[in-house]
Amino acid sequence: MSDTDHFVEFERVQKSYDGEVLVVKDLNLAMPKGEFLTMLGPSGSGKTTCLMMLAGFETATHGDIRIGGRSINHIPPHKRGIGMVFQNYALFPHMTVAENLAFPLEVRKLDKSERETKVQRALDMVQMGDFGSRRPAQLSGGQQQRVALARALVFQPELVLMDEPLGALDKQLREHMQFEITRLAHELGITTVYVTHDQTEALTMSDRVAVFDDGRIQQLDAPDVLYEEPKNSFVAGFIGENNTLVGEVVEIKSDQLCVIRLDDGEVFDAKPVNVHKVGDKTRVSIRPERVEFNKDRMTPDAHTLHAEVLEFIYMGDIFRTRLRVAGNDEFIVKTRNAPDQPRLKPGQQIEIGWMPEDCRALDA
Repeated sequence: MSDTDHFVEFERVQKSYDGEVLVVKDLNLAMPKGEFLTMLGPSGSGKTTCLMMLAGFETATHGDIRIGGRSINHIPPHKRGIGMVFQNYALFPHMTVAENLAFPLEVRKLDKSERETKVQRALDMVQMGDFGSRRPAQLSGGQQQRVALARALVFQPELVLMDEPLGALDKQLREHMQFEITRLAHELGITTVYVTHDQTEALTMSDRVAVFDDGRIQQLDAPDVLYEEPKNSFVAGFIGENNTLVGEVVEIKSDQLCVIRLDDGEVFDAKPVNVHKVGDKTRVSIRPERVEFNKDRMTPDAHTLHAEVLEFIYMGDIFRTRLRVAGNDEFIVKTRNAPDQPRLKPGQQIEIGWMPEDCRALDA
């Protein structure tokens, strides 16, 4: 990504509310036009503060925020030309749906016929074309959220910010709206910054995800890279389900292979990610779906380990098994519901296996 491709930029941005504690620490981030970027992280990690600084509702304590190469630090929110969607919809209850959508166009001094055309087009976009004369109180939560989305898009902004917009919806509607929002953003070529603490939402909707913790971006990558190649223990634990085993590095064979000794004495190969030398303490990360029970499916270089079955749960399309492995009673394995997958019983002693490259030696 060259400098000319940067549409939204944070350069060395810091934010403190009390002059002492930094909520956002030295943030550097660049987005190209048309990207759908999600800021993901636990409460208090700094993601919402970053969104609010971009919107203009908060001011950066230090650093520069730019849109299209222009610094916006001193531009008020209403002059930034940004569409906003919030969790609580923020619709005017005394106005009809059409009047809610027309409001940002009136502020921009568009004439009546142009306003009506744009309002109808925005409502059609979110499949709410026949609802213009209703009031927000006459709509369901999902319909209100569609109207809020249409209002953010009605003046055709280049940038749309969304703060936990689907948090109040039920699971099925939320999943449907995830698809709708992503489709619209890509069809219209809108640059989107989306804030959530829901990792599944982030993985399914985004071109890239910035994982926040403690005021910093811990990793910024495409969803599949984040999941398959976490750079540290926080990201591995926060994105998707993850098994960890504690040990230390006893040999470094190459930049792709090291030898780990677990606290119980078990020794095996792993991929060194952020361990650097013999003696480094490590948390080894293995995804639940990368572990194999079935001997016939294991390749010759798979590492095998003894395990005890503690719980076996039938979940329809998958089996979820909880094991005791190397002193860890929360070791989870997910296997496809297939005829050749064994159905296990608590107390059963089994062998499990995985490939060295699926096992990542991370920071302790």
